[in-house]
Amino acid sequence: MLNRKVLVLNQNYEPLTISTVKRAIILLYSQKVDMVEHYAGEIRSVSMSMVAPSVVRLRSYIYKPYRDVPLNRKNIMKRDNHTCQYCGKNSRPMTIDHVIPKSFGGKDTWENLVCACLKCNSKKGNRTPEMAGMKLLRKPKKPTHLFFLQISAGKIPQTWRPYLFID
Repeated sequence: MLNRKVLVLNQNYEPLTISTVKRAIILLYSQKVDMVEHYAGEIRSVSMSMVAPSVVRLRSYIYKPYRDVPLNRKNIMKRDNHTCQYCGKNSRPMTIDHVIPKSFGGKDTWENLVCACLKCNSKKGNRTPEMAGMKLLRKPKKPTHLFFLQISAGKIPQTWRPYLFID
């Protein structure tokens, strides 16, 4: 129970990070956060018991500058859910493909890089998808910090959904 995930919100209810119940309890007792939502069930010690926090909100605002998601292989794979953006299969191993090849002026950007299986990447070769007679399943775009917060949460508890703008 102490290792369950807890969503940490800024004072203005903006999602900041994901922590553990154990860390959230420490923050509660040091009066740095308020409990917004809780899990069913209790945590008990020798002298007391309390509900396990699910969502906590900081009492004072923390300034966080805009967080840009770094462009790297791991994050492209996460964005595309380890799925080939040409055929839809998620067999291993996967490669990163330039939609518009570098030889045609393609850049290393979120909008030009996709996850592709070896077969599709070889079939496409050094051509554009149109030249190779292939079609992208989804247009690639730059993900937000919120998107990666949702991914790192795994299965999102129902109590978190309003704070992560799901629904």
